[in-house]
Amino acid sequence: MATVIRPATASDVALLDAALRALSADLGDGHRATVADLRAAGFGPVPAFRALLALDGDDAVGAAVFSPLYSTTRGCPGAYVSDLWVAAPARGTGLGPRLLAAVRDEARALWGAGFLRLAVYADNPRAVAFYQRLGFAPRTGETSLILEGPALGRIGDPR
Repeated sequence: MATVIRPATASDVALLDAALRALSADLGDGHRATVADLRAAGFGPVPAFRALLALDGDDAVGAAVFSPLYSTTRGCPGAYVSDLWVAAPARGTGLGPRLLAAVRDEARALWGAGFLRLAVYADNPRAVAFYQRLGFAPRTGETSLILEGPALGRIGDPR
């Protein structure tokens, strides 16, 4: 059966959750998002992300999660790919590039995206090489930072 890539819907949350849990396991990451979290964030009144599923019959063999972002330096919106997963048996079949092309096309149709951005673990040379083969390039001189937890709550507090 041919693999079909399509947007995930609220009824797909369990499949999406399983795919993202598999990605976390593959990377050795923790996984705090629950099915309820995914349903609320991705399929509520103001979705925080979009997702695509690659299906072989009823089985998820790939998934991509992405969100809009805007770049004043590029003068256009883009899509931040936060998660890309391809099941082990489907790796090397071209499914990863097909999923990224589907993200490009969906983000372009939804909000006029003109670029894709993502992060990859530096200690994952196979993933780095995969993205570089597709034309992704590192942003030299840029450091990725995150603010969360108590520090997020303290922003703007008088010191």
